[in-house]
Amino acid sequence: MHFDLVELIKAFGYFGVFTIVFLESGLLIGFFFPGDSLLFTAGFLASQGFLDINILIFGCFIFAVLGDSIGYYIGKSLGPKIFTKEDSIFFQKKHLERAQKFYDKHGGKTIILARFMPVIRAFAPVVAGAGQMNYKRFVTFNLIGGILWAIGVTLSGYYLGSLIPNVDKYLLPIVALIIIASVLPGLHHILVDAEIRASIAKRFKR
Repeated sequence: MHFDLVELIKAFGYFGVFTIVFLESGLLIGFFFPGDSLLFTAGFLASQGFLDINILIFGCFIFAVLGDSIGYYIGKSLGPKIFTKEDSIFFQKKHLERAQKFYDKHGGKTIILARFMPVIRAFAPVVAGAGQMNYKRFVTFNLIGGILWAIGVTLSGYYLGSLIPNVDKYLLPIVALIIIASVLPGLHHILVDAEIRASIAKRFKR
């Protein structure tokens, strides 16, 4: 996958990176994009001179925050009606319901935590808007999440690329680890839910 990302970033540059970050941040249609690995790889390419790191982190931050804000207003304008929306290629209600459960459990800090969780990242702002979360409170979490994710992950790739000689040889396993780390929280959440349902089912059988 990392070769695809490298070629994609080289081909589309800042426009490609910023567009994906924007679409993946709360617009419902970006849940299948490789956000974490994209940011890390873009940061790595910046360390190799293909991109300017200052432009990169500034743009990623702005478009991440903007995407979440628009996602919030999508949820706020549609409200509970969004939960009755039919499934399509770009919209799966089960993802929205997962984000809702995560939001119910973690509250406002979901906006920060969701940044590092594929799928939930795209739906959490919409859930916050549909739930009428106070916008000033939302913006605070949105800005913190944007700094930690858009700037933090990108800088990680940049500094690793700058500090480790021939790091490009290890880019594939590094990106693979990032993808696994991104998926683990969601997998844990699913397994915990499954255990809870199984426990409830056993009680009813007794």
